[in-house]
Amino acid sequence: MTNPIPDVRNAEVIFITGSNTTEGHPVIGAFVRQAIENGTKLIVADPVRIPLADVADVYMQIKPGTSLALSNGLLNVIFAEGLENREYIRENTSGIEELREIVKKYTPEYTSKITGVPAEDIIKVARMYATKKSAILYSMGITQHVNGTNNVMSLSNLALVTGNLGRPGCGVNPLRGQNNVQGACDMGALPVVFTGYQAVANPDVVKKFEEAWGVSLSSTPGLTVTTTIPAILEDKVKMLYILGENPMVSDPDSHHCAEALKKAFLVVQDIFLNETTEYADVVLPAACFAEKDGVFANSERRVQRVRKAVNRKGDSRDDWAIIMELMNRLGYKCNYDRAEDIFNEIASVTPSYGGITYARIEENEGICWPCPTKDHPGTAILHVGKPANGKGVLKALEWVPSPEAQLPEYPIQLTTNRLIYHYHSLTMCARSEAISKHAPSKFVEINEEDAKALGIEQGATIKISSKRGSITASALVSDRVARGVAAMPFHWADGANVLSDSEALDPISKIPGLKHIGVKIEKA
Repeated sequence: MTNPIPDVRNAEVIFITGSNTTEGHPVIGAFVRQAIENGTKLIVADPVRIPLADVADVYMQIKPGTSLALSNGLLNVIFAEGLENREYIRENTSGIEELREIVKKYTPEYTSKITGVPAEDIIKVARMYATKKSAILYSMGITQHVNGTNNVMSLSNLALVTGNLGRPGCGVNPLRGQNNVQGACDMGALPVVFTGYQAVANPDVVKKFEEAWGVSLSSTPGLTVTTTIPAILEDKVKMLYILGENPMVSDPDSHHCAEALKKAFLVVQDIFLNETTEYADVVLPAACFAEKDGVFANSERRVQRVRKAVNRKGDSRDDWAIIMELMNRLGYKCNYDRAEDIFNEIASVTPSYGGITYARIEENEGICWPCPTKDHPGTAILHVGKPANGKGVLKALEWVPSPEAQLPEYPIQLTTNRLIYHYHSLTMCARSEAISKHAPSKFVEINEEDAKALGIEQGATIKISSKRGSITASALVSDRVARGVAAMPFHWADGANVLSDSEALDPISKIPGLKHIGVKIEKA
């Protein structure tokens, strides 16, 4: 997030798109509700009528996969009515002429045909966002598409063109999907970077880490999760080591994933057995968050302390202790006595963490990176004064329909979502009887008119099929989704991700289109 979580209360307008904030991020959702009570205007764009839509000043029920077109339509109105911040654009951006040119055709009427949003609402939202102190909140409803990177850049375009960046109550704020996802990325859990987003392909960066660790390192970027699975089937990857992940539920095309897990030598490090450990050759028992000491970095880039609350069970160990022993057995000698030793090493090779220590975190209830020196207070708001790289790059982006929207035999557009009762792949939540009572089994939300046309009644067992396979689930007949659209929580095995596509990926991030799947629905 470019801005702190509580800062949404300083916004005059909040634009939420691709995020069911009160269910997927209930703490942040509480701050949004506080802002609304204090007079902040709310705009919501989502294929599903989420709870926040009921209190929104404008709710835009967009068709799945059309977020980029909506952004371009808003920009069309902003430019046509002279609502852009010309001084900010001149001093702080590049690429404005190309952007102006590409959005010319995205008139409110043209954009309405693509998105399903009435033209008058597009005009109203553009005026609201451009003329007020406005914050954007988004999540995986924006990113988990085959054009997800472009979707994000289109939101950046909106902020840059209106100068809604680097100030309180503004910003472009991605809401992380799980605890410490931000911290994992900060630590280099991406195939193209070391810690702190230092590029693997940069020779100077590689040399620094070689000197710090006393080994030779590759400068070739690695594979993403979604490219690793096909690489196994192509004999390019022989062993897979999974930590705290359940790809048999969360990865696209579950049958394809299962083939790869069967073929690889599979090591799974987790706190419970799950659908993925069924394929494991070795399971390493890890400790849960309450059993260990360390730090997490949350969505607002705040590095916070985690303290041991209970003793570990059985033979489980801290993740770092398991990894350290493996490194020693593989011939790389290292010895850390505690998590703090590792954090100090991180700070020594990571400029954005350079000034953070356990002692400083204790004093400040966490510190937001970048924090380069020990006398630096941390950075609550990014891009203050001007974009961090000097110029914010405006991207001229054309909307292209998803392949999943062009399959006559699969006419229903299925999007996936989360429930407040369940966290992720049920590895933990399903062990709670009380939680499971609220949402005990998988279901698909379908439009009332679609249900009537298909002869499907409330609660009936239905069959949902895509090009990848078929599943069954109960029908939730609803007015929360538009005709031709369906929604399904992804939490259950043998569920939504049996249907999703593992081959069509975003060309830059390699993210699959989990939020947009062409399906057909029929009686079971």
